[in-house]
Amino acid sequence: MVDVIQPRQITMHDILIEPDTLDDLGVPSGVVYDIMYRMMFTEGEVSLRRFSDVMRISAKLLDNILLKMQQDHLVEIAKAGQIGRSSYIYRLVEDGVDRARDAFDKSLYIGPIPVPIEVYNKAIELQTQVREQVNSEQVNTALNHLILPDGFHRRIGPAINQGKSLFLYGPPGNGKTTIAEAIAKLISSTEPIWLPYALSVSGQIVVLFDELVHKPIEMSRDEMDQLGDYDRRWTLYERPAVMVGGELTMDALDLRYDEISKYYEAPLQLRANGGMFLIDDFGRQQIRPSDLLNRWIVPLESAFDLLRLRTGQTMKVPFRQLIVFSTNLDPSSLMDEAFLRRIQMKVQVTGPDERLFFEIFKRQCQALQITPNQESFVHLLNEWYRKTKRPMQSVHPRDLLKIAKSISEYDGKPAILSPTLIDDACKSYFV
Repeated sequence: MVDVIQPRQITMHDILIEPDTLDDLGVPSGVVYDIMYRMMFTEGEVSLRRFSDVMRISAKLLDNILLKMQQDHLVEIAKAGQIGRSSYIYRLVEDGVDRARDAFDKSLYIGPIPVPIEVYNKAIELQTQVREQVNSEQVNTALNHLILPDGFHRRIGPAINQGKSLFLYGPPGNGKTTIAEAIAKLISSTEPIWLPYALSVSGQIVVLFDELVHKPIEMSRDEMDQLGDYDRRWTLYERPAVMVGGELTMDALDLRYDEISKYYEAPLQLRANGGMFLIDDFGRQQIRPSDLLNRWIVPLESAFDLLRLRTGQTMKVPFRQLIVFSTNLDPSSLMDEAFLRRIQMKVQVTGPDERLFFEIFKRQCQALQITPNQESFVHLLNEWYRKTKRPMQSVHPRDLLKIAKSISEYDGKPAILSPTLIDDACKSYFV
């Protein structure tokens, strides 16, 4: 009986090995040359160090490419330093200028060499196949700045560990967005993720990096030494969190091609891969809820998304993020039962009872340095909630106390609560 040798599984260590040759980069050589032509045309003279810093590939590999450019009479040495070729500064010659103009006709992209889409897909799968599990202590700590019902963390924690989808619903002003932001911070604090700056798909460039979303991790000297020389096209980031509200359009969920720069920008869900994507105020977007849900039915089910290039080609990418929908509208009016079933975790965030309302009120008094008293709080409850049957919202204490403090400051008086000051604040706040 012959033993079958199983092929060795690729790891992130394999993916991060520093490329030694053009072939190791995994992209068409023309993409590399064109970026170099554009750099020299734009900057005039470019050092080997500058090439390496911008393109994030080794000086040794770049030196071999520049030597070939010299032999082909496309570049020349503008300045030679005292320490050999590593100190050379290069510029284009006439034929090289013609190549640069051709390169600008293709694209304006100047930046890190993109990573092949197949390698990116494998890296995301490796870094999301086993999620770091959060425990009750971590979730409680993340939510401890909020006054929530006892045991609320037990409804949030399992959704984070499941890592697929979560639906937050309930009346406005009770902290759904704040809860989602706390979840995002908790996810960001888990194991970081390696991501490339840009992707290469059939010779086309897709920029993945978003400075508002991707926060680099500063590695210690020991970590750097342990890592050694690696593929600097990849950077270690906090787990990303993308948050959108009413401004969301369907275009933001597809590849966006810039007719001027002639390269693509990644859609929001691709930037959120490995982290969290929050759609706040769901149902109030510029697109119909049904269109958004139909767009994501297959990705939520299969964990893969299909994106289309303007050439008609499609790129298959992992859909590996916690999707959080937050709404104050009736869920049944936004989606049908089939989609609700695909969002396995639903958490209702309701208004506080009188006990929780008092705890929120007391904490906000401390935060705003306002002197509270029981008479004023009882007056607030009786006159503005019990008599009017107004529902309590978690946001009310903060807003009312801020108004009360502003009124006191305007009157030149210390911020000390009284029934009269409560009435003045409520008259300015409630319609």
